[in-house]
Amino acid sequence: MNHAAALTWMGAAAFCLSVASCSEQPKGPNAEEVVALIHKVNRHWQETNPEHGRSFWDNAAYHTGNMEAYFLTGDTAYYNYSEAWAEHNEWKGAKSDNKEDWKYSYGESDDYVLFGDYQICFQTYADLYTVKPDSQKIARAREVMEYEMSTDKHDYWWWADGLYMVMPVMTKLHKLTGNPLYLEKLHEYWQYADSLMYDTEACLYYRDGKYVYPTHKTVNGKKDFWARGDGWVLAAWAKVLGDLPQDNVYRKEYESRYEAMAKAVAACQQPEGYWTRSMLDPEHAPGPETSGTAFFTYGLLWGMNNGYLDKAVYEPVVMKAWNYLTTVALQPDGSVGYVQPIGEKAIPGQVVDAHSTANFGVGAFLLAACEMVRYLENPANNE
Repeated sequence: MNHAAALTWMGAAAFCLSVASCSEQPKGPNAEEVVALIHKVNRHWQETNPEHGRSFWDNAAYHTGNMEAYFLTGDTAYYNYSEAWAEHNEWKGAKSDNKEDWKYSYGESDDYVLFGDYQICFQTYADLYTVKPDSQKIARAREVMEYEMSTDKHDYWWWADGLYMVMPVMTKLHKLTGNPLYLEKLHEYWQYADSLMYDTEACLYYRDGKYVYPTHKTVNGKKDFWARGDGWVLAAWAKVLGDLPQDNVYRKEYESRYEAMAKAVAACQQPEGYWTRSMLDPEHAPGPETSGTAFFTYGLLWGMNNGYLDKAVYEPVVMKAWNYLTTVALQPDGSVGYVQPIGEKAIPGQVVDAHSTANFGVGAFLLAACEMVRYLENPANNE
């Protein structure tokens, strides 16, 4: 072989090696694989948690994910699991029937009927109603929310989590009843929450008024935005915009806020695909956290699926997040790890590891996975 021929052969060999190397790169997810993961995660949760708990926010947040899994897969076991939970709780949140005792500051007893953490359950009750209509399923939800809307108060949502707990309740009940007051009061209550917690420079929400900068700072003196708190909000916008009438007078305002948040969230993702608990200061509480990451993944995927977010910009973000969720957070037995325990802030030194799991974290994972399936089932995204 002469020198020129040898160079040609070497070049061809190098090209073949390059092609082989490319073909060996890990493929992205496909819809069937993601559906299998949904079943693995959800069946593991239900099999290991056969007893139904109260209708407080943590259990209820799981059920928002479980119902999404039902709507996607049609698995009646998922519907039955949420229906049994609703019946266990008498289709109520907090159970007091004496309106004079109803409260909405923080509390876990039965008189905190107007507290959003006891209203998120109404999302699932409304979803169950859409499958098998029965007025009893949403009677208490209507009684509570319509009483609340009859008051002159507007400061019901004073913490970021509350936006996920209740905003979708109001759009769901509007969709079922046609009562326009649900959408008017949603905007009124959101405006109060927005004035209290939204940072117009960062385009993110503080968890509540205690954490507003500069009164509160991270260990490095930065603004402290809690990932799960902003995850609740971004996910809330996805749910609200999904049910809000297209001609609603407030729609453009909500869309603008959602898109600004999405951009801010994407900008502070870590290279490994997750978001740290303090979003703008990774060193405040370093390491992966799943609940915030899953809610962000859901919220961003929903935006791409519904024409709000540019695929070219956001697909790399969600695919990195999905890789984290399925290769680090998801454990071999189907449990979901690295979920920060119940709390309200990023805590320096708090241990969050593969064994850290929680009902709301599983719910967030299911929401993200269902939205990923919808994304992958769109032929335009499988070129």
